[in-house]
Amino acid sequence: MQFVEPSREVLAETLLAAGPGAPTLCEGWRTQELAAHLVLREHNPRVGLGMVLKPWKKATDKAIAELAAASSTPEAFAALVQKFRAGPPKLSPFAVKAIDHNANLTEFFVHTEDVRRARDRWAPRSLDASYSDALWAELLKRAAFLYRSVDLGLVLVNPSGPRHVAKRAPVSVAIIGDPGELLLHASGRTGEALVSFEGQPDAVALLQTADIGL
Repeated sequence: MQFVEPSREVLAETLLAAGPGAPTLCEGWRTQELAAHLVLREHNPRVGLGMVLKPWKKATDKAIAELAAASSTPEAFAALVQKFRAGPPKLSPFAVKAIDHNANLTEFFVHTEDVRRARDRWAPRSLDASYSDALWAELLKRAAFLYRSVDLGLVLVNPSGPRHVAKRAPVSVAIIGDPGELLLHASGRTGEALVSFEGQPDAVALLQTADIGL
């Protein structure tokens, strides 16, 4: 659980450095939409649920768009990011440490890279080994769901040694990369994740065109 707060700080600093209007890897979102999403999911549970429940999606999209539009100036954007940095209110489910860890450890890592890797020039961060291990542990919990639309067997390979069978099928592909890179690939950031593949060429081609992530 000790990694969530530092990850929040890194994400806040990354957003501030990029400023409002900067691109992200989240389709249709600039930095202010991403910041609005981060604030609303912690401060308005109904808006947060709209990210996963279709009946509330329209209202969620509207709330994000309105808050983003109100945060387009540097001053307003900085205030929005500061609200995110301050953390969830006491009555938010995210104020519970276990929920905060389960929901935000991977969320904050992925969104930090969504901002960093939307630029023309970027380099992967050097992550602390224990942080990478924590990301690996969270990835294993989610891998089967994130790759649910892939009609292949999948083996996640961490170069430091661990392997994980995410899906079983007669034909399999191994995805090789550091835990953070594997997490980005599983989250749908397939074009920016620094991973490699081992498997039959047609199986690898199928994986590279599959719908991956949430």
